[in-house]
Amino acid sequence: MHQVLQSLESKKRRKSLSPSPGPSPRPVLQQPLTPRLDISLGLENHNKELEASCNSPAADVEAKISGSNVVLKIISRRVPGQIAKIISVLERLAFEVLHLNISSMEDTVLYSFVIKIGLECQLSMEELVLEVQQSIRSDNLYTE
Repeated sequence: MHQVLQSLESKKRRKSLSPSPGPSPRPVLQQPLTPRLDISLGLENHNKELEASCNSPAADVEAKISGSNVVLKIISRRVPGQIAKIISVLERLAFEVLHLNISSMEDTVLYSFVIKIGLECQLSMEELVLEVQQSIRSDNLYTE
């Protein structure tokens, strides 16, 4: 139920960012070559979790450190093969996927990962969300 709510909220948020009507995605030619990215970092005192997020027309990506793991949430337009590419990027960056939940509604998908931070991983949360965001944006350039 919570995931459906998240999906609906993200869809509403994505619709407010996108001027195109209906569930059909915007053509690639209308997107700028370097889409606007909103990056934010925060330290929540009540949970002592370090988090970063990166939002663009292609996807909303959020990462939070929780203990020795990272909770990664991605909301984007559904693209065939996208999840395999995201997992490949995470493994290349020395993360191990412990759990993955996929929820979709119409043309929007929510990926919720729990990933283990590898010993050789040297990335910050900001760098992680930017890497994931970049892989999703490159997927969206080759569709349609």
